[in-house]
Amino acid sequence: MRETQKISKIFIFAGLLVILSLFIASCGGSKAETNVSVNVNAAPTVVDVTTTQAIVQQIPTYFEATGNLASDAQTDVAPSVSGKIVAVNFDIGSYVNKGSVLVQLDDRDARIRLEQAQAQVEQQRKSVSQAQANVEQAIAGLRQTQARLGITDGETFNIRDFSQVKSITAQLELAEKELARTTRLLETGDVSRSIYDQRKSQRDALLGQLDEARSNAAVAIKAIDTARSQVNTARTNVGIAQAAVATAQTQVEQAQKAVSDTIIYAPISGYVAERTADLGEYISPNTPNAKVATIVRTSVLRLRIDVPEQSVGQVAVGQGISLQTSAYPDRKFAGTIVRIAPNVSAISRTLVVEAEVENVDNLLKPGQFATVRIAQSQPKPAVMIPASAVKTEGETNSVFVIKDGRAEQRTVKLGILEGDLIEIQQGVQENEMVATSNLNVIYDGVAIRQ
Repeated sequence: MRETQKISKIFIFAGLLVILSLFIASCGGSKAETNVSVNVNAAPTVVDVTTTQAIVQQIPTYFEATGNLASDAQTDVAPSVSGKIVAVNFDIGSYVNKGSVLVQLDDRDARIRLEQAQAQVEQQRKSVSQAQANVEQAIAGLRQTQARLGITDGETFNIRDFSQVKSITAQLELAEKELARTTRLLETGDVSRSIYDQRKSQRDALLGQLDEARSNAAVAIKAIDTARSQVNTARTNVGIAQAAVATAQTQVEQAQKAVSDTIIYAPISGYVAERTADLGEYISPNTPNAKVATIVRTSVLRLRIDVPEQSVGQVAVGQGISLQTSAYPDRKFAGTIVRIAPNVSAISRTLVVEAEVENVDNLLKPGQFATVRIAQSQPKPAVMIPASAVKTEGETNSVFVIKDGRAEQRTVKLGILEGDLIEIQQGVQENEMVATSNLNVIYDGVAIRQ
């Protein structure tokens, strides 16, 4: 009996809890309905907005393609000589001017070789001076020999013109005549035999003297030839000494180049994209892929555009392009097509076109991907409204068209942006009025006060 009463009490208590829960829920629902009613009643019945009229104007026409940015010039800076790095004047991201010093190598050995080469030049120059002095001395000896013989430069000397030879020859001719006359007189008996022998002896003595004079003349001629040979040899020695100076001077220039090559300069102006040089490191041009830095020029960038095959006929050198990157979605950069590849890729079915882009404020970076618009020659008419009239929610764009004093919300398809105006490809007609303010409080069907 007691157990039955206890169970009954439990059921009664549970019933009371259920009734209480239902009551609380009904009260909460009434409050929510009240709040909704209040919110609906609080919504404005008339919204003040500014409006503008959709217009039609001519806008440039484009077709879109994709492309990649690359530097206008890129160079790997490599050493010309081996050496230990004693100074590094740059780092990654540094801007360097053409001709600025990037790396300094230890130049002590190169300067020693330069000093040795310069000393060799001085020694060879002294040899030239000595050889020239020998030439002057040989010429002086030649002049003396010529003076003794009475001849001048370029004159040919003949033995019979030698003064002693000429004198004895004249005496010999006279002696020959005397001997011939005495011979005739001897045959007739008009002179004695002793006189004949005397004339013959005189003639024979003159013959001996003539031979001696001719020998003396030959010696004089040989002396002239020797003097001339000495002059020529001395002049040849001057030429050899001058050639030695030139060779030594070449060695000096090579040594000077070796000294200057210990300083590695920037070949172009640009930004350092890679640094591979460290202080104290030994570098050599014979090392594979030897370099100390990579410099890229970014003031003007090359844009390699992949033009679809069906659009090949719409591109030409000199056309303007505009591009956008994901890094700056709200900014456009201008360029000009400067090169067109001669063939379409058989794999991608695209034509590679290159444009040059001025890198304003150095915002663009080589390697960035870009969306490209290539301008066409013929503009097209388009419905344009202020960009401020477009309401964007997620991926949906809409505008509020004002008709008969009320707002009509329409989903629109957008086109290109020209200044403050944007193209409406679908959803709005010319001359329709669109709201340009308070878009956050306007809704479809609300009354509008302009």
